[in-house]
Amino acid sequence: MRKKDKIELKKLLNHIDGRGYKAYKDIKGIYDFGSFILIIDHVQSDPFAPPSLIQVRVNQKDASFPKDLISNKSRKVAFSDFLVREIYKKISLFSKGRRGTGKSGLITIDKGGQEIIERTAVIIEEDFIEARLGIGLPAFGRKISAKDAYAIFFEELPKIIKNSLFSNMIDLKRLSDHVNISEDQDFLRNKLSNLNLVAFIGENSILPRRSGIDDRPMEKNVIPFLPPLELMVEVVLSHQGKIRGMGIPKGVTLIVGGGFHGKSTLLNAIQKGIYNHIPNDGREFVVTDKNAVKIRAEDGRYIEKVNISPFISNLPFNKPTNRFSTQNASGSTSQAANIIEAIEMGTSLLLIDEDSSATNFMVRDKRMQELVKKEKEPITPFIDKVKTLYKDYGVSTILVMGGSGDYFDVADEVILMDHYKPIRVTDKAKKIAKNFPIHRKNEGGEVFGKIDYRTPKLESFHPKRGKKEVKIDAKGLSHIIFGITDIDLSYVEQLVDPSQTKAIGWIIYRYAKFLKKEKKSLKDGISEIMHEIDEKGLDILMPYKAGNLAKPRIFEVAAAINRMRTLKVE
Repeated sequence: MRKKDKIELKKLLNHIDGRGYKAYKDIKGIYDFGSFILIIDHVQSDPFAPPSLIQVRVNQKDASFPKDLISNKSRKVAFSDFLVREIYKKISLFSKGRRGTGKSGLITIDKGGQEIIERTAVIIEEDFIEARLGIGLPAFGRKISAKDAYAIFFEELPKIIKNSLFSNMIDLKRLSDHVNISEDQDFLRNKLSNLNLVAFIGENSILPRRSGIDDRPMEKNVIPFLPPLELMVEVVLSHQGKIRGMGIPKGVTLIVGGGFHGKSTLLNAIQKGIYNHIPNDGREFVVTDKNAVKIRAEDGRYIEKVNISPFISNLPFNKPTNRFSTQNASGSTSQAANIIEAIEMGTSLLLIDEDSSATNFMVRDKRMQELVKKEKEPITPFIDKVKTLYKDYGVSTILVMGGSGDYFDVADEVILMDHYKPIRVTDKAKKIAKNFPIHRKNEGGEVFGKIDYRTPKLESFHPKRGKKEVKIDAKGLSHIIFGITDIDLSYVEQLVDPSQTKAIGWIIYRYAKFLKKEKKSLKDGISEIMHEIDEKGLDILMPYKAGNLAKPRIFEVAAAINRMRTLKVE
């Protein structure tokens, strides 16, 4: 496409002023603004439609940022994240916002939340920096307002770009701190396994959040996290230097305590520790095994040919459980399937809170064992499988438990939360277990059981909707529209960004295209796509350059496919 002078954009805007909204199509193109290149890529169909898409490119030589900011993938992702947040701030400062009909006048960028995630809002290349924004092209009614469009393109946008994408306008120390602290988190996460740990909670971390809908740190009456001496670990980081924190070792760890003393708050911080966090979040050094998966019961979910026999067998009417399918799972069968599916995809750590678990799946006490004999009970409770799961597959478990001391017998570590303060009580718990034996029988056997690797059928995936050959979209954080299929991810708790949800939809589509060529198991197929994304970026997923994709994990992608009610497995 021919590069045009910005004067041509002025002329085009004057020419279409007052005309019907569809005339905005005429301004698509590439324009040279001197200090940056503007690419108008997609023009919305009317003022109420999703915003028009633009790209802004600044030459790296002109931007003049230190080259060490892109010396590795970790630093590059954090640098990009910082620039996205700077652009967002400058939009708030320089954009007049909504004016006219619908989305008229809005300038947007996909900023994200407290986490630092690879996304497409700002792309860092060797020669240029590219920012991708949405613009609500202004109109009154459905008549073009060239005056307001002119203000966006020639007044507001240049100020936003000048003050966010050029190093002489940026606080370079704050930028360096942002990148360095993110790189330290990656370093620490990669070091966990060598330290025989699955999680690390830094000293003086701030774990409580402001509310269930505000993920920023709580500001008042906050108790900083103080690790118990017995679990204290020191680590030397590249930028932060020596830090201390509580290390949670591999194996089975219980988090116990009274209600409202911080058990679930600690687990929530650990489950989000798979992501890096921005400076001053409070959880910068709460770092978790990258393959950790939060598990819960999920009544009503769809299950397709999952081998849940390690947990459930001998169902009435001889219904098989080595290829278990249902349209409407119970709490126990859903929790069993969630665990097996996570192991299938390669998890090394399960995170479980009894409050969101099926009671009959977690434990069967001595009295119930006496009343209902094993041959009459299809469920083998998790308590009898948690040790063999670690022994046979190397999968650790962190479990919040406030109501059953039976787990003292199988725990390697027990941490008591008392007024948000962690206390190691492993020895005390073991002594209690010895003094008050429960005499329950272990019903789990000597081995965990077999894990099968499933391959979906191509017929599972129908991206067509109406006249559109491909209709894929995210509706908020928890729903994907895939053709005529609605995928509900409400209980997939480690998704943090709607842009991840959108990316998942397109990864599913790419996986379906793989299946047209050759049969690839769920794990192998998604792993190959995730490797492609690592090598080439998220842009491989869509037919056009989108600014609102963020990288998910393999586990959340598989969770979406497993919840498709059209899924059929070979």
